[in-house]
Amino acid sequence: MKMGKATNLFGSFFFLVCLSIEFSLVVRGQNRTTIPVNVGVVLDDLDSPNTKVWLSCINLGLSDFYTSHGSSTTRLALSIRDSREGVVDAAAAALDLIKNDQVQAILGPKSSMQANFVIELGDKTQVPIISFSATSPSLTSIRSSYFFRAAQNDSSQVKAISAVVQAFGWREAVPIYIDNEYGQGVIPYLVDALQEVQAQVPYRSAIPPEATDDQLVAELYKLMTMQTRVFIVHMLPSLGSRLFAKAQEMDMMDGDYVWIMASGMTNHLTTMNASVINSLQGALGVRTYVPQTKELVDFRARWKRQFQKDNPTIIDTELDVPALSAYDAAFALAMAVENVGTKNFGFEKANASTNSSTFLEYFGVSQNGPELCQSMSSTNFRGLSGDFSFVDGQLQNSIFELVNVIGNAAKTIGFWKPQSGLEKKLNLTNTNGPYSTSKSNLAPILWPGDSPSVPKGWEIPTNGKRLRVGVPVIVGFAEFVKVVPGPRANTTKVFGFCIDVFNAAMAGLPYAVTYDFIPFAKPDGTSAGSYDDLVQQVFLGNFDALAADTTIRANRSLYVDFTLPYTEAGVVMVVPMKDGKNKSAWIFLKPLTWDLWLTSLCFFVFIGFVVWVLEHRINEEFRGPPSHQIGTSFWFSFSTMVFAQREKVVSNLARFVVIVWVFVVLILTQSYTASLTSLLTVKQLQPTFSDLSDLIKNKEYIGYFEGSYVGELLIQRGVDPNKLRPYKSSDECHEFLTNGSENGGIAAAIDETPSMKLFLAKYCSKYTMIGPIFKTDGFGFVFPKGSPLVPDVSRAILNVTEGDAMKEIENKWFVGDATCSDTKPTISDSNSLGLDSFWGLFLIAGVSSSLSLIICAASFCYRHWHMFMTTGASAWKRIKVMLRIFDQKDLSSHNFRKTGSQDGKYMYNAGSIAISVEASPNNNSTRPPSPPSPESIGHSNLSSEKQEYYRLLLVKNIQKCEEVMKELKNTIN
Repeated sequence: MKMGKATNLFGSFFFLVCLSIEFSLVVRGQNRTTIPVNVGVVLDDLDSPNTKVWLSCINLGLSDFYTSHGSSTTRLALSIRDSREGVVDAAAAALDLIKNDQVQAILGPKSSMQANFVIELGDKTQVPIISFSATSPSLTSIRSSYFFRAAQNDSSQVKAISAVVQAFGWREAVPIYIDNEYGQGVIPYLVDALQEVQAQVPYRSAIPPEATDDQLVAELYKLMTMQTRVFIVHMLPSLGSRLFAKAQEMDMMDGDYVWIMASGMTNHLTTMNASVINSLQGALGVRTYVPQTKELVDFRARWKRQFQKDNPTIIDTELDVPALSAYDAAFALAMAVENVGTKNFGFEKANASTNSSTFLEYFGVSQNGPELCQSMSSTNFRGLSGDFSFVDGQLQNSIFELVNVIGNAAKTIGFWKPQSGLEKKLNLTNTNGPYSTSKSNLAPILWPGDSPSVPKGWEIPTNGKRLRVGVPVIVGFAEFVKVVPGPRANTTKVFGFCIDVFNAAMAGLPYAVTYDFIPFAKPDGTSAGSYDDLVQQVFLGNFDALAADTTIRANRSLYVDFTLPYTEAGVVMVVPMKDGKNKSAWIFLKPLTWDLWLTSLCFFVFIGFVVWVLEHRINEEFRGPPSHQIGTSFWFSFSTMVFAQREKVVSNLARFVVIVWVFVVLILTQSYTASLTSLLTVKQLQPTFSDLSDLIKNKEYIGYFEGSYVGELLIQRGVDPNKLRPYKSSDECHEFLTNGSENGGIAAAIDETPSMKLFLAKYCSKYTMIGPIFKTDGFGFVFPKGSPLVPDVSRAILNVTEGDAMKEIENKWFVGDATCSDTKPTISDSNSLGLDSFWGLFLIAGVSSSLSLIICAASFCYRHWHMFMTTGASAWKRIKVMLRIFDQKDLSSHNFRKTGSQDGKYMYNAGSIAISVEASPNNNSTRPPSPPSPESIGHSNLSSEKQEYYRLLLVKNIQKCEEVMKELKNTIN
């Protein structure tokens, strides 16, 4: 209890102290002297709810400033004038405020048209003009240092609008704007922003400010007859609400339409009544971003209480963005005046000049105007609508909020920042991130008609005109497009390959498109021009599309759009074929290429050498004088071509080499025989010309289809125009080619690949196609530049060409006589067999022969290695001894052993000396002849070879010689 009483006493004491302090501050404030500063306010219709809301915010802004700055020495005294929604009335109100009230600044006026003259007035009198609702970009061009815009410039929102258009892939958009300075000022910026994202503006709908309902309906009906379904509305709520109400009555607020409201309407959504909101269902809007801070929530509550107290008859009124801007503008002006201080706020009369005096000079100029402008430019604080600061008289905050009108409110679907583009959730710390225009950065949207599906942005108007599809009148190649008279007067029927593909593509669209084929013809039914003329008609708007065999070319794509091609690309050349059978006496050389002939010759020589190496020491048929050995080797090798070799091969290694080589020769001879037979018996069809340069060099005549661009293309590539002959049909082309250049015809016909394939389907046995000689992109359908049909038709063409429908269409129009074969020219080089076809065989033969040589050499060196390792002689002499041994017979061979036993004599080769050993039937021992004494070797009549042998025998190799002789004895026994 005691503790509770003490607490109550302390609280009562604290309350009394605070009350006394507050009373002393009030008394002190009442005693402080403040200087009133006149400030004018120019607004429209002071009795309207919106104007009353703005005035209440201005008063609260001043009240809050002076409450938070109790030591301020200035007080703004407001002088309010009604401009009555007129430009002249606004100017008169400003003149009255400057002349009679000598105001130091003016808040207002409301509209951009009114502000235009008032800014000029303020610039002359040095009176700052602060507008919180005039947003037209045209006001910036005045370049007055006395104009401050406390609202977002309309041009700052166009990037946000174009980002939305790009996010959903819309190719066209139509701006609907009020036809005055406010509406017209932003259109150039909006069009530029849309073009930067590849969106076109096919039409601009300007609505008069005083438009009647009938005028609105007429303009909306005009928009309904157009393909574009994306509309950007830039106008004030008074006119915009009427426009949307009529659009709703005309069923233009359904799922096929897209409505995007600029900030001029979206900033006022909170003050619109329920009927207007109901007509905006599904529309998108761009409005100035206002952060939802605690200060804003508290202010909204205080303002609502005060407004209801002052205006009890106005119910359910809300704050809009301009109201918050009015609060911040009044707060900023009070701060700027306070910063200037208590100086002379009067006007100084200007000296009147008799030559250049105006009535404005009699008003004088504000003495404090320049300092007040400087103070306004440096004003910086956190206002209700965000950070408040001026740069060159313009407010700098440029974040916009994207909303979707659903039900009774506007749902936030994302934000747009100049640095990062679209964001689903605002991130104020990310200032250098990648710029995004992805629709994934937006929340789900409910489109007009309560549709969750994104509208494609365009539609074929059902109550508008049908598409006029132009078709050429072709005399020749009627398989592509053919126009015939219809059953009724002034009617035609159109059919052909191009027409079938066009119909299949249009039928594959996800929506219905109605169209009529219109022949490009004169009144007499003949063609009205070339293909370039036909494409030009689409550019001029006489045709909505073009279904023809029109080639996609760069110069044409400058003023029309093409779909994806639906045929093969390229320009080809068709020439007659001739029999290229060679009647030359040297035709027997033609089956093989020169490199194969040379390789075969080298291998014949190589195989002969390998067989000689393997056989000459053990086979008598490969021995004899050198010329005999060479002849025998080559004879043996080359006779394998006809398998006529007579020499026996006794070595296993040689037999292996010969078997492999005979197999290679068999393959070569059989291939040669087949190729030569083909050359002598099969008809060799070859083109008369294979290159355009040959035609130009020989000054031959060249044909092209009349009206085609190919003639111009040939001239650009160096063809003499006098050597060009146009033809009108495939039959005439055949006639020209048959006659040839010398008889009034042509040597070659050059045209698109599909046209020439169609020609060959009829005359395939007489001509052949060369190329493509020029690159093109094939045939495509033509639409006006920026047509939204192009991407959808292109996708439909892909579905047609990738499916069975294209095969059926091609078989219907391009298949010729069933007996007509696809004859192709025979190129001479293709009949000659090359090394690339047989290198594997030669590799096998070469490896097997080389391996046999290596084995033979290794075996020989192993058996006679002791001769090479003998010391006392030079290396060259040792090599010579080894070579002489290799040149002699190998008496140890079974072939020679058999011969020696029969003759009773065996020859033994020791070094380079042949030792004869007699084999006596009665005596089983053999003894070599006694060598001379070492002293008599040098004086004997022995040859140098024998002297070397005996020297080695006596001095270095006696033991080895005895071993050899023992082997010889054992062999003979």
